Formats: sequence, structure tokens, C-alpha cells
Amino acid sequence: MCYDIKTSKKAQLERVRRAQDLLALEEIEDRLLPLTDLPLHHASGFNHPEVLIYTDRSPNFPEVATWGLVPHWVKDTTQKKQLWNKTLNARGETIFEKPSFRDSAKHKRCLFYVDGFYEHHHYNGQVYPFYIHKKDNTAMAMAGLWNTWEDPETGGHLNTFSIVTTKGNALLSKIHNNPKLEGPRMPLILPEDIADQWITNVDDHLGEQTITSLIQPYPDEEFSAHTVQKLRGKAYLGNTPSTSEPVIYNELNFLTSNTNQL
Repeated sequence: MCYDIKTSKKAQLERVRRAQDLLALEEIEDRLLPLTDLPLHHASGFNHPEVLIYTDRSPNFPEVATWGLVPHWVKDTTQKKQLWNKTLNARGETIFEKPSFRDSAKHKRCLFYVDGFYEHHHYNGQVYPFYIHKKDNTAMAMAGLWNTWEDPETGGHLNTFSIVTTKGNALLSKIHNNPKLEGPRMPLILPEDIADQWITNVDDHLGEQTITSLIQPYPDEEFSAHTVQKLRGKAYLGNTPSTSEPVIYNELNFLTSNTNQL
């Protein structure tokens, strides 16, 4: 799964910088960034942070969105609160089937850029967080689904999104061993040369098959990972740069020593 991420202003604006659109960068920094919670050295989806996403309707200029997709059929804020924590992730294998996601899967897909993400390893009754990032420390393009929800009580509009997940690669198979899940999971991370395909409009079954074909684990050899301070409880450092710094747990030496700090 993917409930904990790290994302900086630099990572979030990676797509615009690559396009060398200096006017767009200036507008985003002046108008949009103040509306977000960036930078996020660690953010839990359960806190529903405000970040930037790139949608199919605006592929090169981001929009502010809240993590936790609210489908169009949600009737009021009470129903939204009941559902919100259940739509932080969307299993890639079923996005065209589940009522919460199928409309967005067909018509509203997005990209969400992060520096890295956190996953937990279960061992001997304890839970240990790992920080996973690219070895070259470049931004990751996560695949997402989005929707604009209109609050019937206020008439206001809220952009929301969910991170699509897929089965874990070899690295995540070592880390993500939650006994409550059928198997290891990881966010769907798209190589830059195919990221645009994710936000290309499709209108038939063949298009859906193309999208489905993109739902694959990211190559584990491009990742690096290390254990960090606990992300829950009294030991939690909060949204600070040190949250993603390495912390050694001697009881996990059997795991980290065999994987070059994973």
C-alpha cells in the first residue's frame, strides 16, 4: 500500500521544470504553492494533505488536490468522512470495476510527483518503517485517480485523488510483509517515458487495456531503501527533514545486511 510519502516543492514541480516553462513555474510558486502543505518530509494520507497533481485536463500545469478521493456520488460531508480514509489507495487490478474508482479510472487519471515513500516491515511483533527512493534521487511519478467533488451543503468544489497501487517488486517483497494483506504492494510508479500515456484520454475498451498494461511493478534495481525513525507514536519526529534519515535497528541486521541497506 502507500499511506506515507515524502514530497518537496522541487519534486512536485519536476514536470514543469522539464518543460522549461518559466512563466508557469512563477505562477505556480506565487499562486498555488501557498495553498498546499508543501514541503512534506513525511505525510500520512490519513491527514489528507493538500498537494499538487497533474491531471488529464491539465497535463503540464498542476492543480491543488487533497489526498483521499471523493467520488461524485458522495452525497454529503458525513458520507465523505466515512469513505475518505478508504480511498487513499486504489488497487490497480480493480480500478475499472470498483464503484469508488471506475469513473475516475476511465476519465480522470493523474500524476503525483514525490521524492519517495515509506512502507512498514513487520518483525517479531514490531513495525519498522523504511524510506524508499530512487537511487539517483530524482522525483517519482506516481499514478493516481482524481475527481472534483461538489459539496452540496456549501457549493464548494474539492479536488481529490487516490494513489494507484500494484503488486510489490522484489524489494518491496522483502519490506512490505503486512500479515493482513494477501501479498506485498507498492504504489504504481511510471517511468517518465510512459507517464504521459497514463493521463491520455481513452474512450473505449482498447484504451482501458492500454491503461491496464501500464500497471506493473517498478524495477527494484532502481530503488534504494533504509530504515527510519518510527512514523507513529511518541518517537515520531513530525514533518521534519530528519524523518527520512537512516536509523539502524540492530534486530533487522539480517534483512538490511543482505540487501545493501535495501
